[in-house]
Amino acid sequence: DGALNISCDAAMPADGYRLEITPGRAEIVGGSAAGAFYAVQTLRQLIPVAAYDATGVRAVELPVVTIEDKPCLGYRGMMLDVCRHFFPVEDVKTYIDILSLHKINKFHWHLTDDQGWRIEIKKYPLLTQIGSRRAETLVGRYDKNKEGVYDGKPYGGFYTQEEIREIVSYAAERHIEVIPEIEMPGHSEEVLAVYPHLSCAGKPHVYDDFCIGNDATFEFLENVLEEVMELFPSEYIHVGGDEATKKGWPTCPKCRARMQREGLKDVDELQSYAVHRLEAFLNARGRRLLGWDEILQGGLAPNAAVMSWRGESGGREAAAS
Repeated sequence: DGALNISCDAAMPADGYRLEITPGRAEIVGGSAAGAFYAVQTLRQLIPVAAYDATGVRAVELPVVTIEDKPCLGYRGMMLDVCRHFFPVEDVKTYIDILSLHKINKFHWHLTDDQGWRIEIKKYPLLTQIGSRRAETLVGRYDKNKEGVYDGKPYGGFYTQEEIREIVSYAAERHIEVIPEIEMPGHSEEVLAVYPHLSCAGKPHVYDDFCIGNDATFEFLENVLEEVMELFPSEYIHVGGDEATKKGWPTCPKCRARMQREGLKDVDELQSYAVHRLEAFLNARGRRLLGWDEILQGGLAPNAAVMSWRGESGGREAAAS
């Protein structure tokens, strides 16, 4: 029957809090609403697991304790890949619940990849009508030296724009920012399967990279990003950028012409051109570009942020840039 009092103190760090439990009373002071929310998560963690049952939480005794806490990192993130394995809305919400309990404040949502396009784009309905479904799934681990074994079972799924708004709102209520990832220029085989004119080959299932020499590529990507930004208010928009094979670019007439016009000496600089161009597009709309460490190749875009998935060296190089 104890009392719980929650207040804010702007002099404290925004994500920080003080939790004080005394006989008959619990006092929470947060640096902001987020700080107070994190204090409640700590309070939940003080409840013994045995106190929970099917009806909720039974009356329990909490320890008399004072906890002062603040995060050492402003960006505390986890990623969910829904391309290889699709998760229904309720599962995504459960994932967000788990993140909130652990005071995670960024949800990096990997929404597009070769294995399936998972976000509804009104301007390009084939992305979800066809690009969200694959004929079968690889069994076991990929080995580039062996022929893959597949299960022969069709697989698919995507999120409507209304479902995405619902998830973004659900996360925001838990002080979590959702950062969408739209893969480019590589990992785009699912796009090129339905819009093959965006490939250097002009037909599907040859390359998994966009044709950077084709102006239609940038028209497509910018139209997609416009709809993405309408759904996600996040500061960052993740554009992938990893593992582009660049196989079609050296012999593609459009890519070669682009390189000559822009004075680009190799395909790495051609990829950098694409990243710079997309960054300018995002910056003009008040957003920042985020990408994997391969966006360092050919020169880092001036305001881009780098996620280094291949080790510390990418992070060090990005910081030095």
